[in-house]
Amino acid sequence: MSDEIIIGISGASGVQYGIRLLETLKSMKEFETHLILSESAKQLIKIETDFSIHDIEQLGDNVYGDHDFTAPIASGSHRSRGMIVAPCSMKTLASIAIGMSDTLISRAADVCLKERRPLVLMVRETPLNLVHIENMGRAARAGAHILPASPAFYSRPESLDDIINFMAGRALDLLSIEHDLYKRWK
Repeated sequence: MSDEIIIGISGASGVQYGIRLLETLKSMKEFETHLILSESAKQLIKIETDFSIHDIEQLGDNVYGDHDFTAPIASGSHRSRGMIVAPCSMKTLASIAIGMSDTLISRAADVCLKERRPLVLMVRETPLNLVHIENMGRAARAGAHILPASPAFYSRPESLDDIINFMAGRALDLLSIEHDLYKRWK
């Protein structure tokens, strides 16, 4: 199994989840990351964090524009362990759910689905309408893991970082990656 992980950060609030995943995977050293930032994600990074786009790109081993369909991760012949889209906007979810592949994030997700590789969609929206729910169902039936950004509180988080760590850890769990980001249920 390849130790390459694809991280897509789309234009939904909660870009901190994708950033924490990148920081965690970089610290593990045994993983090579492929990062895709949507244009909307770049705007939200400026609004929601103190990171520069350059800072975030430095966390990825390979960085692609969201319309770079020549990237190796756009092909099923390029092996990866799977992909996490964190956060996953409703627009990105819709594109993945109907197989549109109009961006590199949705194309790489489509590749994971067709190759039967794990795909984790950390959806971030509230409240949900029926279209959102049906798109989650479509993506789940196609093989995606739907991971709403809904942190648990049994670990008694004391900070926003604890909440971000919990959700990042749950995403890594779905790719069977060992970590110590949160205290597990006993």
